[in-house]
Amino acid sequence: MRIIWTLLKVIIGLAIAIPLAILVFATTLGVLGAVIGIAFFALKLAILAFIGLCVFRLGSKLFGSKPTFAEPISRALPPADPHYNAAMRELEIELGERPRG
Repeated sequence: MRIIWTLLKVIIGLAIAIPLAILVFATTLGVLGAVIGIAFFALKLAILAFIGLCVFRLGSKLFGSKPTFAEPISRALPPADPHYNAAMRELEIELGERPRG
């Protein structure tokens, strides 16, 4: 009788475990399929963005105007303050970075 009872418990356990395993497997495949689908969509989007960037760069090189360069900043700045320069020289002398003279 113990063998029959053990076999009955195994059969009941398998009757519960097999359908649950099938459901878990199907759910896992569904989630994995969704993740793979999202990955392929992101890859397609990245390829389209790269193509768009290349078209934009090509269009800007073909139809864009040449860049105009502004004059150097040093010419646009006002002359240096003589009082500031004297104070910096005095500070450098006190710190020992510049010899007196």
